[in-house]
Amino acid sequence: MLFSYNPEKTANSTEHGGVMRIKGIQIVPLFILVLVLACAGCLGTKVLPVNKTEPPSILVDYHRTGGIAGVNDRLVIFDNGVAAVSGRSTSTEISLNQTDIALISVLFNESQFSQLQANYPAPHESTGLMTYTISYLGKTVTAEDTDVPPSLVMVIEKLNQIIQSAGTQKSAYPTIGLTR
Repeated sequence: MLFSYNPEKTANSTEHGGVMRIKGIQIVPLFILVLVLACAGCLGTKVLPVNKTEPPSILVDYHRTGGIAGVNDRLVIFDNGVAAVSGRSTSTEISLNQTDIALISVLFNESQFSQLQANYPAPHESTGLMTYTISYLGKTVTAEDTDVPPSLVMVIEKLNQIIQSAGTQKSAYPTIGLTR
């Protein structure tokens, strides 16, 4: 018996003062048992290899602001097809398939995006103008409503289509089909 307690003996005697006593010979096996259990978790475990995958990189970063309604929308498309869409009060993620990603790349290539100037400011100030800032593969172009290069119009329309479609989707990762 590990613990000894005798209520009759302690009630009439001050020998142990009513305290339970652990027998000395039983404390050594108890200590060894605790030590073995503590060390058991440390033995024989293997370190699993860590999968070092690269995080997705940003393919397109599109920001449209301004207009009479005070629009402030942003679309970030990653090379793995995930797209983050945020507006004034909402934020969602959608999934584009590889066909959509390829179409976006074709649109940028056909617009000769890499050859465009960095800024296309409106010739006249106006409070109702939209400003579009588009980054693609490290190059950024900013254009305002009245001075958008014709080659960039189709790109802006498709990016706007993605933003609008994301607002009507109910699923966390819907697939948006882009048509040309």
